[in-house]
Amino acid sequence: MYADNTLTPKEAIRLCALGTLAAGPIRYADLATSIRHFISRITGPSLDLMAESIELLRYEGLVDESEAERQDDAVLTITDEGRETLHELLVANLRPGHSDLNELVVALKFRFMHLLGPDDQEAQTEILLEACETDLARLEDLRRHHENDPGYLAAWLDHDIERLEARLAWLEEFRRRVGEKSTSDTVA
Repeated sequence: MYADNTLTPKEAIRLCALGTLAAGPIRYADLATSIRHFISRITGPSLDLMAESIELLRYEGLVDESEAERQDDAVLTITDEGRETLHELLVANLRPGHSDLNELVVALKFRFMHLLGPDDQEAQTEILLEACETDLARLEDLRRHHENDPGYLAAWLDHDIERLEARLAWLEEFRRRVGEKSTSDTVA
């Protein structure tokens, strides 16, 4: 992880692999295909993000594999250590600002957040809200600074601000639903 407890590109791939395996055993080749498909749909094709080897996860004891004649036929399962690593990756912070890596990490958090306990789900929702609020404040400041500039920047920023305001409203509603679920899980 980076010093600010945010995920590196390698760790984002690791989160995708371990989260996928947490759903149940999967063949090596199918896992590789699933990871590549998800990541490339969020960030576009990127060699930087495809460098993580599933073999490294096996070597580190995060996954087990069945015996198979061919490596891509082996069935992989997540280990207890892999589940601990998955939890650590899921509760990591978000880097400030907008980037392809942040978009990927946010998508992965939403994809696998259900694997966390209620308290961790609420904490992750707060992290996502804070990141959105920070991005919105940054763009509103930029908009104010350039409001009298010629050209189309102000219109583009207005568009981005509207998008972030809609995301913020959605996240606030999501926080409410997560809080309700947490309360009902505690009461039950």
